[in-house]
Amino acid sequence: MSKTPVRVAVAGALGRMGREMASAVHGDARLALAARFHRPGSIGEGLVSRDEALAVADLVIDFTTPAASADLASICAERGGPALVIGSTGFDAAELAVIADAAKTIAIVRSGSFSLGLNMLVGLVEQAARALDPGDWDAEIVEAHHRHKVDAPSGTALMLGHAAAGGRGIDLDTVARLARDGVIGARPTGEIGFAVLRGGSIIGEHSVSFCAEGETLTLSHAAGDRVMFARGANAAALWVAGRPPGEYDMRDVLGFNAS
Repeated sequence: MSKTPVRVAVAGALGRMGREMASAVHGDARLALAARFHRPGSIGEGLVSRDEALAVADLVIDFTTPAASADLASICAERGGPALVIGSTGFDAAELAVIADAAKTIAIVRSGSFSLGLNMLVGLVEQAARALDPGDWDAEIVEAHHRHKVDAPSGTALMLGHAAAGGRGIDLDTVARLARDGVIGARPTGEIGFAVLRGGSIIGEHSVSFCAEGETLTLSHAAGDRVMFARGANAAALWVAGRPPGEYDMRDVLGFNAS
């Protein structure tokens, strides 16, 4: 890595994670906080316009909204940079397609969670799902977040669902049960269920249970402070700076996907 600090712009600078990211970048000598910007028309607190921020940054760290992140990815691709670290969740298919298209031109790290512990959990869930016969073991995912979170299930819960489905060699969309209500009948074999809790100031709690007759295996992770996400995003920023175009995730950053 170059001794010159990587110049970082923080999007959504007035949001919870925007403020956390600005503090984390400022506190890391390997990074330089080059600019902070928020939605158009936001002024004060040292903010600049998006165009001003993109002009001085090597990469942008973005924890905003799916629509804003997709738009930012498109703008960065049109400019030929900077690179992106995206922590927004709740994307629809069209927004994901925009990001995938932008990744043909710029390097993008996108993840439903930037926690090291959580990404370890994803790997363990995939291994367990591969080893435990879905005919005998039911898979259920439970997640809890603060009252202000707008998407459900969380991006992290969906990461875990994809890991469980991947371990079983199937597509999550074909087996996911995102909600249950009323008289729904017996649980289908192989279904991957989701349950969502929202309340108070819960930062993030996720568990995956594999349930068989007579025993249950539960793998879980709890977030105690948003700083862990900021640390992970910093690691992603350092890793992706100077990388070739492509869409990467935290498993790439941590070396899990290395050949």
